Amino acid sequence: MRAALALAVVLAACGQGAPEDGEPDAAGEADAGGSMPDAGAPDAGMPDAGTPDAGAPDAGTPDAGTPDAGTPDAGTPDAGTPDAGTPDAGLPDGGVAEACPGGMALVPGQRSCIDRWEAALVEDLPDGGSQRWNPYYNPGAKAVRAESSAARQPQGYISGTQSAAACARAGKRLCTLTEWMAACQGPAKRTYPYGTVYVSKECNEGRTPHPVVQYFGTSTGVWDSQHMNDPGINQQANTVADSGAYAKCVTPEGVADMVGNLHEWIADKTFKGGYYVDAKINGNGCYYRTTAHGFDYHDYSTGFRCCRDAF
Repeated sequence: MRAALALAVVLAACGQGAPEDGEPDAAGEADAGGSMPDAGAPDAGMPDAGTPDAGAPDAGTPDAGTPDAGTPDAGTPDAGTPDAGTPDAGLPDGGVAEACPGGMALVPGQRSCIDRWEAALVEDLPDGGSQRWNPYYNPGAKAVRAESSAARQPQGYISGTQSAAACARAGKRLCTLTEWMAACQGPAKRTYPYGTVYVSKECNEGRTPHPVVQYFGTSTGVWDSQHMNDPGINQQANTVADSGAYAKCVTPEGVADMVGNLHEWIADKTFKGGYYVDAKINGNGCYYRTTAHGFDYHDYSTGFRCCRDAF
């Protein structure tokens, strides 16, 4: 009889340790279902699901007497997602951050930017003011800087040396051959800004008659520096077009007139892309490259655009 009573007491004591369904497995742990914040938003110090448990016990049993009471999730952001509005270290990522200033486009496969349009010039005046430079005249030793914008007559009659200085005054530089080709061809390695197959008149090239011959009325004695820098040549009809006027001569990245319109000086002291008369003799489209002149050479056909390192 005494042995039976003792056994009953032992069994009753052992039954008190089993948890009821719905109670936490360990006292004081937060509810696993509330640990994720709203999608895309950092935890920002807010408790689970943004709302504390307000001291409510789990299934009738308190969590060792300590509710969540606004305890943050250890400050851990959502699976590597940056805080809203924080750029990814200057890298372009679907529009999250801009790597280039306005008027420039990111060069495919490069950490650099290129002007969307061929450059015009602005003269910086001694009194601190500025004025647009006439695009039909060589700037000489004037303090001019490059400016790139659509629907504006780009600068002809300029040397490579002057082009490099104008880019530098604008906080930029001439493009390298690699940058220029990458911008013109893109990842698809196009021959032309619009594709791989030539289409007549998509870009400003192929003009006849020759503008020098037309302007002077002869092909004799006009191929010298004085004649070929006459400002009247590019003021004839159907010569240099305003930047962006040829709407189909634009790369998918938004860079206009890389073939035709004006030759473009680059950093290796050659010029690229052809001009409004010819974009074939020295290579088709993006491959066009003139190497015959020194860096100080200029005539009615020579222009430029600038590049710079990406942010």
